[in-house]
Amino acid sequence: MENPSTPSAAPPASPSRRLWVAGGMAALAGLGGGLWWARHREGADSANAPGDPLPADFWSQQFDTVDGPPLKLASFQGKPLVVNFWATWCPPCVKEMPDLDRFHQAHNVRGWHVIGLAIDSATPVKGFLGRTPVHFPIGLAGFGGTELAQALGNGAGALPFTVVIDAQGRIRQRKMGPTHADELSGWAREFG
Repeated sequence: MENPSTPSAAPPASPSRRLWVAGGMAALAGLGGGLWWARHREGADSANAPGDPLPADFWSQQFDTVDGPPLKLASFQGKPLVVNFWATWCPPCVKEMPDLDRFHQAHNVRGWHVIGLAIDSATPVKGFLGRTPVHFPIGLAGFGGTELAQALGNGAGALPFTVVIDAQGRIRQRKMGPTHADELSGWAREFG
């Protein structure tokens, strides 16, 4: 016979309750990231890097692509370069993609190149590029790409993160948060 003073085990959570809990946790995580970004965005442009050297292994790195040959960073050596770290699940990253593409198309004839390094997997990136095509190469850096972003100055590990590298291979600008067309063009004038 059961002891009435002993509490019985709670019934297992229903699938809908688990979804609500998981959704709530995801919302809190997103809110935390948004609050961090709001507090730090004013200082984002202060991380200028006039002439910082690249990590020693930067040009030797390569990344898979969704449907082509690997993206080899060595093929961009000696050219001014905008490297953008992004992900399909990052709303500011998605929002800035058209501006990055317009910059690439307008400045590629002047020697500038843009590459996107997706902190993501192939399936969502391929789906995104099917809906929002871009004319610059996208490498699949996966979550391991955060290590490269950190080596380039992204200590917070946040996205989007953009680095401008001049033709001599020096980091000239770092930007935490989304870029825009006027800012990109200004960097091209200043560092090109």
